[in-house]
Amino acid sequence: MITNKYRTCFNKLIFFKIFIFILFFIKSSYAHELRPAIANLNIYEEDNITNANLSIQLNLEAIIAGIETKHSNTEDSEKSEEYKDLRRMSPVILLNQFNSKIKNFGNKINLTSNISNLKLTLISVVIPEVGNTDIIRDTIVTFDIQNIKEERFKFYWDKNLGSIILRINSIHNKPLYTELIEGGKQSKWFSIKNKIEVGLFQNVKEYSLLGFKHIIPKGLDHILFVLALFLLSPKLRPLVLQVSIFTLAHTITLFLGALKIITIPAIIIEPIIALSICFIAIENLFTESIRRTRPYIIFIFGLLHGLGFAGVLNEIGISTNLFISSLISFNVGVELGQISVIILSYILIALLFQKKSWYQNRVTKPISMIIAFIGFYWFIQRLFF
Repeated sequence: MITNKYRTCFNKLIFFKIFIFILFFIKSSYAHELRPAIANLNIYEEDNITNANLSIQLNLEAIIAGIETKHSNTEDSEKSEEYKDLRRMSPVILLNQFNSKIKNFGNKINLTSNISNLKLTLISVVIPEVGNTDIIRDTIVTFDIQNIKEERFKFYWDKNLGSIILRINSIHNKPLYTELIEGGKQSKWFSIKNKIEVGLFQNVKEYSLLGFKHIIPKGLDHILFVLALFLLSPKLRPLVLQVSIFTLAHTITLFLGALKIITIPAIIIEPIIALSICFIAIENLFTESIRRTRPYIIFIFGLLHGLGFAGVLNEIGISTNLFISSLISFNVGVELGQISVIILSYILIALLFQKKSWYQNRVTKPISMIIAFIGFYWFIQRLFF
C-alpha cells in the first residue's frame, strides 16, 4: 500500500513537471528567440574605385538591453523586462536609446585584411514602427566603406552581439561567400572578387547544426507538433509511421521551397503551421487510436512545415556549389532534432505512463489540451498581428 501510494505521488510529480514545462514555453514566440543577425556586404564600384555597403539586420532592442548571448531566449535573461520596454518604444525614442547607450557601434565590427582594418561609416539606422510586440522587430543598420584596396578579408564583430550570418555579394550582385559566424569568432578568409568554395565536411557540419538548432531549442512549434503525434500512441510502430510520413512530406517541400519552385509567403505558412499543431492536439482529445485519415492529414501538414523550413534556409542562404549537400545536411539536422524530441518524450512519458489504464485521460488529453491552446494562440497571433 505504501509503495503504491508513493509510486502514485511520484507519477503525479513527473506529470506536474511536464505540465509546467509546457506552460513555461507558451511564452516563447518570435519576439523572444535570439536568432542570428544577417550581414550583407555588397561590393560596388564608383569611378573605378572599389567600395562596399554593409547592411546588418539585427535585434536592436536585445543589443541595447545587453541580453547575454548565452541565452537562446530573451525570457531567460534578467534584463527581459527592459527588453520588453524597448520593444514598445517608437523608432525615434529607440534610436535615441541606441545613440546614448551604444557608443561607437562601428568599432564593434571589424573587416580586417592582412595589412589594415576597413573604416566603416554609419549612414543609416532604419527602425520599423511599433507593431505586434510579440513579433521581433528587425532593425537595419547600414555602413558605407570607401576605397577598398585589398581583396581578402576576415569579418568579426563583438562577441556580446551574438552570432551572425555573413553574405558577400559581388559587384554584379552574385553571391561569393556565406558563413554562419558564432558569437566571438572570426570568419574564415573570403574574397570580395572571387567566389570561395566551402569544403564539403564544413558545409555538412554547419547546415546539420543549423537544422538541429531549428528544432532544439528554437523550433517550439515543430516540437509541439511532434509531441502531439507522440501523445496519442507512444508505441513504436504507429509513432514511426506518423513521423516517417511527416518527414517525407516536409523533405519534399523543403527541397521545392529552397529551389524556389514553390514560394508561399511566411505570413501564410506560419499561421497554418500553428493551426496544424492545434488540429492534431484537438484530434487527440476525441480518439484513442490513429484514424485512417490521420496519415493523410499529417502528410499535408508536413508539406506546410517543410515550406517553413525552406523559409529559414532561404533567409540564411545556401552555398550554390554545395546546394544539395546543404539541403540534405539541414534536413538531417532537423531529423536529429525530431528524434531527440521523441527520445526525450519516450523517457519522460512512455516509460512511466504508457501502460497505465489512465494514460489517455491523465496524460494524452490534458497535455494535448495545453498544446491545442498554444497552437490556437499562435494561430491568432500570427494571423492578425
